[in-house]
Amino acid sequence: MNPEITKQTVQMFKLLGDQTRFKILYLLETKEWHVNAIAEALEMEQSAVSHQLRKLKEAKLVKSRRVGKNMLYSQEDSHVYDILHLAVEHAAHTHN
Repeated sequence: MNPEITKQTVQMFKLLGDQTRFKILYLLETKEWHVNAIAEALEMEQSAVSHQLRKLKEAKLVKSRRVGKNMLYSQEDSHVYDILHLAVEHAAHTHN
């Protein structure tokens, strides 16, 4: 296996292993959100959400676009959601 692909894959799983980032990705699955709406939905400080969004964006798991003074965030790649859904399905299956 290509060492760079291995490195990127491991990094992605590290990012997905954080509860806050996991929740943010789930919010972004179906629509765009601005950072304040995400912070409100997760009952977190805007600065903490911005920090996590920056990490997700650097890893190309989310993307952003500016609308006026706001940045709207959305999913970058639907493949990530395939992984998330399989992980949730597995957790639900092993929970029973």
